[in-house]
Amino acid sequence: MRWIWVAAMQLNFGATSCGHYFEAPDDIDLTGVTSLDDVKARLRAGYVMLDQDERHDAIISEAKKLAASQSCHLNEAQLGSYLADIAGLVEWPTPLMGQIEDRFMVLPPELLQATIATHQKYITLSDADGKFSSNFIVLSNRLGDAARDKVIIAGNQRVLRARLADAEFFWQQDQASQLESYLPALGDVTFYEGLGSIHDKANRMETLASAIAPHMPSANQKAASRAARLAKADLVTGMVGEFPELQGIMGGYYAAASGEDKAVCDAITAHYRPQGPADDLPATPEAMVVALADKIDTLVGFFGIDAKPTGSKDPFALRRAALGVIRIIVDGQLTIPLGKILQVGASGYGFAEVDADLLPFIRDRLRGYLRDQKMRHDVVAAALADDDGDDICLMATRASALAGFLAAADGTGLMAGWRRVSSILAAEEKKAKTAFAAISDPALFTETEKALFEPLSTMVVNQDNIELQLAALGALRSPIDLFFEKIVVNDDDSAIRLNRLGLLAMIREKMLAVADFTKIEG
Repeated sequence: MRWIWVAAMQLNFGATSCGHYFEAPDDIDLTGVTSLDDVKARLRAGYVMLDQDERHDAIISEAKKLAASQSCHLNEAQLGSYLADIAGLVEWPTPLMGQIEDRFMVLPPELLQATIATHQKYITLSDADGKFSSNFIVLSNRLGDAARDKVIIAGNQRVLRARLADAEFFWQQDQASQLESYLPALGDVTFYEGLGSIHDKANRMETLASAIAPHMPSANQKAASRAARLAKADLVTGMVGEFPELQGIMGGYYAAASGEDKAVCDAITAHYRPQGPADDLPATPEAMVVALADKIDTLVGFFGIDAKPTGSKDPFALRRAALGVIRIIVDGQLTIPLGKILQVGASGYGFAEVDADLLPFIRDRLRGYLRDQKMRHDVVAAALADDDGDDICLMATRASALAGFLAAADGTGLMAGWRRVSSILAAEEKKAKTAFAAISDPALFTETEKALFEPLSTMVVNQDNIELQLAALGALRSPIDLFFEKIVVNDDDSAIRLNRLGLLAMIREKMLAVADFTKIEG
């Protein structure tokens, strides 16, 4: 049957195409076309913009002109998320201005945006003061005609009125009850099989927030715990049932209507952030606490039931959750004992301990995050090599400091000396079939060797202050360069030769204690 279908399709092929259904209903002759531009031009004469980029640019350009006529402007950041959809709905875009009824302008701007833009595919505007405008733009697929445009605008306003009336109903109905009163209904919503209900999750988040808040500078622990308890309550409201993309946002509004503190409301609103690498972080300390509690609870739970990401599969977005934890900690410069916090999360589920793969998973995501920040992969590997700690901020600081050090003159010079040191030691240790101890006898040193030995012997390794350690290594650059300029390592006297090899082993020991320089390429 397939060959019959193909043959039938081939019968429809020809040198004609269709123009705009209303404006140019006759076939368009494509005989003798010489290029794609020729095809575009002939279709354009039939009121069809073949190129979606052309439609995209036409929509933006004409919509801006129309908006300016009402002292408004487009919010292009928001428009970018659905402009491709709009451009795919029309062949000949013609923007028309509509008006939102005054009664609906009391609704939250996020709700208006979701209703008008996300659901109706209209273009929302901001007024001269940057506030959500009562004007909006709908795209007609017809040539401009005053009488017809008026009918089109009225029809779209009528459809929008019905949508906004539904939103208004949910807005009023949901606020008839206190936000906290929705909590019991969360017990009927399963978080995931084996991980309890959403109500259970809210309780765990409250406990986690209480554990995290003391490590968050200026966070109000009481407000953070309260926000964590209420953060998921809006999931069972009528509004979020109709507009799931507004979860958290509506919870913040309903918390305010219920008389909750502003810190609690703001934390509820932002606790899903960041939802991706381009998303903003929560803006307040309490919101950061709740966001961490939410993401950590999710990570601990799914790892605890062995529902871990495998290969490219990550159905529960655990990589995104881990990246969110990392961004909040690193960008917020937070010193958090993550291992202990994860254990608090595990206890909330009744797990005896945190899954052994979870911390390594988070550290691996940190490596990916740092590489995404344009940090060299070998620098990340050197800074985080064999690090089994849980201080994510310290790890990121180490990597950033090492990257800066290696890009500076002292770092570049030191690496040249490191390569000579490691090369000589590797060759000599291969001959001796043993590693040289980092021990030397100062009595056998020349003045040049003493100038290198003294800073080496007094250098104290402190992993908590990478900048201080790198500065100390940078100070070794000149003594190392002078050593190789004036000293011959393979002296005829075996005692002096071994003593000098021991000095080189000291350099290696001190450098490797700061970072794994063997992983630096080049």
